[in-house]
Amino acid sequence: MHQTLEIISNLPELNKGNFFLIAGPCIVEDEVMAFDIAGKIAETSKKLDIPYIFKASYRKANRTSIDSFTGIGDEKALKILSAIGKRFGVPVLTDIHTEQEAEMAAEHVDILQIPAFLCRQTSLLLSAAKTGKFINIKKGQFLSPDAMRFTVEKVQRSGNPNVMVTERGTTFGYSDLVVDYRSIPVMQSFGVPVVLDVTHSLQQPNQSAGVTGGLPHMIETIAGAGVAAGVDGIFIETHHKPSRAKSDGANMLPLNKLEELMDKLVKIRKAVTGC
Repeated sequence: MHQTLEIISNLPELNKGNFFLIAGPCIVEDEVMAFDIAGKIAETSKKLDIPYIFKASYRKANRTSIDSFTGIGDEKALKILSAIGKRFGVPVLTDIHTEQEAEMAAEHVDILQIPAFLCRQTSLLLSAAKTGKFINIKKGQFLSPDAMRFTVEKVQRSGNPNVMVTERGTTFGYSDLVVDYRSIPVMQSFGVPVVLDVTHSLQQPNQSAGVTGGLPHMIETIAGAGVAAGVDGIFIETHHKPSRAKSDGANMLPLNKLEELMDKLVKIRKAVTGC
């Protein structure tokens, strides 16, 4: 495993102040797919000098419908994630959902992610913290950015200083989310890196069809505004063919559009920082 604290603490400072990128498919669908996506993102990131963290869930526990795809098997998917980190030399992130999953996943990845719906689960946060891994906590759709200081404190006061938080939109009515860009500086005031989850911020949950909708045509707008606001990292789920993705395809970025978007975001960051 990578020295996660060193990697994350250095990411925003590398490459003359560039943002870092957390990206990959929503879930590991198969080994070939996961490796191919990771390789293409790594190639783009290297070309544009963007520090890169590969992301994929090894299992999805929070699906809308009981018939939704949840994974190919925990052990198989985690071994694929570990192999991707070794093959491309990048940190790897995956989400966990229970206390028991924390130790299991920590054996294979560098960063444990706490899903937004579970960000207030004290036992889950403490179990993740005890692994010593870097913890990425998604801000609950139901929380103010100020309230996230308490989730950060739960990890830090357990003896693990390795934590970052991710904005992913706030509930707006029954089936929409809105991003409040004030949350970026508010959560940065906690002294931790702040990430903007672009694609999940564009979800349209609670659809009557039992499948989450999305607004992928707004990805560039949300991402550009986040980079201009000074966010430390950008989180994007991407897939060769989002319409065929087995999870969250409605709000994903087509993989062939990633480089163009990243190029625009790098230019925005340079314009803002003057570097």
